[in-house]
Amino acid sequence: MLAVITGGSGSGKSEYAESVATSLARRDGLPLYYIATMRPFGEEGKRRVERHRKLRFGKGFETIECYVNLKGQTLPEKGVVLLECMSNLTANEMFEPEGAGNNTVEAVLAGVAALKDRCAHLVIVTNDVFSDGITYDEVTKLYQERLGTINRRIAAEADEATEVVCGIPLRLKK
Repeated sequence: MLAVITGGSGSGKSEYAESVATSLARRDGLPLYYIATMRPFGEEGKRRVERHRKLRFGKGFETIECYVNLKGQTLPEKGVVLLECMSNLTANEMFEPEGAGNNTVEAVLAGVAALKDRCAHLVIVTNDVFSDGITYDEVTKLYQERLGTINRRIAAEADEATEVVCGIPLRLKK
């Protein structure tokens, strides 16, 4: 099963995604993997990573860090994967020296397809970075365009798509 969870910053999407992943793992007796895509820069980044670690504590997740080249990521065994988050992975592929650069969309989608083949269930978290009404510079617009393309393509293939607003999951696709 492929599930996509989206929402704005602080919406509760991570908590909801964790509950989906842990429920699937418990139901099917499978191991849980958390693929972390955020490279923690500065104090703000470190605080966010620590907050997410605390959210996952005691839930049985094995954390795997993967900042670029999702296609090359292996898993110890078939299980339930929570990939968090598509927004960071897209930025990493676009801007990091070892990233895909202009081939970001293709690299990320190929990575998702490969990961989906390697696991029993894949839960993907992404961000809604499109509705703030702010006009951005050309590089940020390109990032938004690429993330939007990736989100649309993944949601089209997903079995489930959910937007979390104020902690309330709104099912968009089942």
